[in-house]
Amino acid sequence: MKSKFEMSSMGELTFFLGLQVKQTPTGIFISQSKYVKDILERFKLSDCKALGTPMSKTTSLSPDLEGEDVDQHQYRAMIGSLMYLTASRPDIMFATCYPRNEDFQFMAYTDSDYGGCNISKKSTSGGCQFLGSRIVSWQCKKQSCVSTSTAEAEYIAASSCCAQVIWIQNQMKDYGVDLFSTPIQIDNSSAISITNNPVKHSKTKHIDIRYHFIRDCAEKKLIHLVKVDSENNLADLFTKAFDEGRFSNTLPIHYLRKHRLLKVLFRRKCLPKNILPNELSNISEAVLPTV
Repeated sequence: MKSKFEMSSMGELTFFLGLQVKQTPTGIFISQSKYVKDILERFKLSDCKALGTPMSKTTSLSPDLEGEDVDQHQYRAMIGSLMYLTASRPDIMFATCYPRNEDFQFMAYTDSDYGGCNISKKSTSGGCQFLGSRIVSWQCKKQSCVSTSTAEAEYIAASSCCAQVIWIQNQMKDYGVDLFSTPIQIDNSSAISITNNPVKHSKTKHIDIRYHFIRDCAEKKLIHLVKVDSENNLADLFTKAFDEGRFSNTLPIHYLRKHRLLKVLFRRKCLPKNILPNELSNISEAVLPTV
């Protein structure tokens, strides 16, 4: 690469953006022990008592109505520092992102257009998954086959969304969080019927066997399909173009309000100029000014 690009050789990588890198014959190991020490010193917690896990199973976080208000800037700085630490410590993700004043519910949305591609007449699958009120995963992909009905296109999209849901369930299970019987919101009643009634019909017998994966998941109660109106199906955003009015109405309201009001918050000095980007998603609706 040095023969084609102007670059300097600094030897073997050992430190990068707060990450300590150790390269051995058996693998490459990443840690942030120095960053952890810096955090403890910054917030004067060097003498704190160590625990064996990121979060106690018996502790339930709830508002302290009688306690004194904390420094909001320092609190956000602490959370932002911990969020950066999750780059090498995914095991603290749940404790760091423990939801406040809301159910830790896992749900998904799925949708599909019908023959949206003008050339191949293939449909587009769309899906998104939420933990609490935060979107954690989303998909937008053209289907690999031509569907003969809207029900088939929606069924294929639901199967793809289901696969992503199962993957997230398995990931969260590693952290001790069970998210079974996940509701998948869909706006097509026929696709729900095909999922819940494992019988071959003349109009569905040609569907590829791999898409029937969702039937097995529904039978094991890993997921269940829920009918939702098209206007409230957030996955609709990933399947077609909208005019500005419909686009705004389809966006989750908490996302839309924050997106519109961030400039107002900064202008009114409701937020510090040095706030971290990942802290913006944690802004409570209660602090948003009315405009």
